[in-house]
Amino acid sequence: MDLRLGGKTALVTGASRGIGLATTRSLLAEGVKVVAGARKVDGELGELPVETIAVDLGTPDGPGRFVDEALARVGGFDILVNNVGLVHPRPGGFTSVTDDDWLETLTLDLMSAVRTTRAAVPILVERSGVIVTVCSVNATLPDPLVIDYSAAKAACLSFFKSLSKELGPKGVRVNTVSPGPVATDLWLGKGGVAETVGGAVGAAPGDVAAQAAASAATGRFTRPEEVGDLVVFLASDRAGNLTGADIVIDGGMTPTI
Repeated sequence: MDLRLGGKTALVTGASRGIGLATTRSLLAEGVKVVAGARKVDGELGELPVETIAVDLGTPDGPGRFVDEALARVGGFDILVNNVGLVHPRPGGFTSVTDDDWLETLTLDLMSAVRTTRAAVPILVERSGVIVTVCSVNATLPDPLVIDYSAAKAACLSFFKSLSKELGPKGVRVNTVSPGPVATDLWLGKGGVAETVGGAVGAAPGDVAAQAAASAATGRFTRPEEVGDLVVFLASDRAGNLTGADIVIDGGMTPTI
């Protein structure tokens, strides 16, 4: 299927690894010019034919500087992919989560997207663009193990639903994608969810990951490229009347309809 994205330009946050890197690759495969933002722009991202901008999107001015620098380099853009985020399991329970922990999570998982979107909206309105934001199944499946992350993603989901109603009449589509566990370092790498939870309960990280995978009807983690391909489809005119939607990609983990 031709997604008719050739010649478009996209901004991708958190593009250096995981879902962000996979999305960048999927966009490139469709002929999209990509401006990739991340704190570190080396490694695999540095090997791709993209414009890279080193930026800390967790600072108040980082998102605005990212958008301004992208405009200076490419002159405009049609797609914004908000992907940057983090999750820290809280095996010590709610009372172990400090104010600083809450602020860090809310900043990366909500405010980075709010700030980047605010800076990008004038250009997207001008060019009838698209916003796709990576959310999480925890927005609607809150879990005490990730209590602050769940709250931040629920706020993120609500924000972009509201924004879709404001920007729809202006020609800008706004959608979110909510993955379940994805086979990235966030879950499976050193210091990731599996290792952190395993250390807290005395289980091997592989066993923690296997239990999480078993909770999906498909019995496996989602692959990052599967999320990336979904993001790119939502960014295309093939989804031209789809806005205000949250597309869940969790292997059937969510038990409700």
